[in-house]
Amino acid sequence: MKKILCIKRQENSESRPYREEYEIDPGDSNVTIAAALRLLSEENRIYAERDIPYRALVWECSCLQRKCGACAMVVDNVPCLACDRRVGDSRGERIVIEPLRKFPLICDLMVDRSIMDEMLYEHEVWLKGRAKEKNDDIAFEASKCIKCGLCLEICPNWHLEGSFGGMAAMTSFARLMAKEPEEQLRERASHYKTAVYNGCGKSLACRDICPASVDIEKLLVKSNAAAIWKRRM
Repeated sequence: MKKILCIKRQENSESRPYREEYEIDPGDSNVTIAAALRLLSEENRIYAERDIPYRALVWECSCLQRKCGACAMVVDNVPCLACDRRVGDSRGERIVIEPLRKFPLICDLMVDRSIMDEMLYEHEVWLKGRAKEKNDDIAFEASKCIKCGLCLEICPNWHLEGSFGGMAAMTSFARLMAKEPEEQLRERASHYKTAVYNGCGKSLACRDICPASVDIEKLLVKSNAAAIWKRRM
């Protein structure tokens, strides 16, 4: 079973993008896109050993088990994790692979997603302590977020220069507010309103794209109730 990987490539954010096609034979429709890209990388190594000119494909991967979010990219116009998308999911012979479009490009399929960390630092959303027992389910659900950025990629309201942090921010707020005493939670409300509430249009496109199946709607309802409507979580 042969497939053609049509990959959008770009040496850096200033260079001109181009597309290269690679024919591969993964042997099984259940092989993931990540495995196909690794197969391509192995072929590039063979080229190097034979002194055949090439430029190695740049992309990220780590756990390959939907745990780290490193391999986030766009496959056939669908934001996904390369380790969670199978070659058999593409009906045609050609599979179009591109980097995430809303994040600054580093090279080829690798983008800079540090904006998510910067937002957490700006709003002082870091974790310490544990959730109150009655909120364990909220903290656990929020902790499933792997900060892959797919929710931001598909969100109609999130853009790089805006103050809205998207659901990648909301999950961190939800985890933190699940453990905070009432007085601290009230202090957190203004940050939450700026980073999450004011920008969210409730389209919930993020819920359907999340590879970790985080219950976005539940966390959003609970967090809005606590931070905006002043109800207990």
